[in-house]
Amino acid sequence: MSDTTTPSGWPDALYDQAAHRALARIESCIDQWLEDDVVDIDSARSGGMITLTLPNRTQLIINMQPPLHELWLAARSGGYHFRFGGESTGEGVWQDTRTGEDFFLVLSRCASEQAGKALQF
Repeated sequence: MSDTTTPSGWPDALYDQAAHRALARIESCIDQWLEDDVVDIDSARSGGMITLTLPNRTQLIINMQPPLHELWLAARSGGYHFRFGGESTGEGVWQDTRTGEDFFLVLSRCASEQAGKALQF
């Protein structure tokens, strides 16, 4: 039985699994870009937070918000909140709580704007 008192309606364990999978995807992508010499992004992780520092010294900060079951993105263009929506298997998507946009699309757009080149997570 799932805990329907949580903000997302998902059990904490499912939120945690989905959030950590999203952070791992970001780190994997950054590692590949560095290996392929696409862009030099410094990535620093502290628990549920990743700070990406781009070549022009601007930053993107992605962090887990367990009490709200959200991922937050801080970028030069503003702050964004994403809530997980999807199947009970955890294979859903993170959607902006205001616009419904996909987290990885927004992250890609913000990273591209700040890096000055097209980047896709």
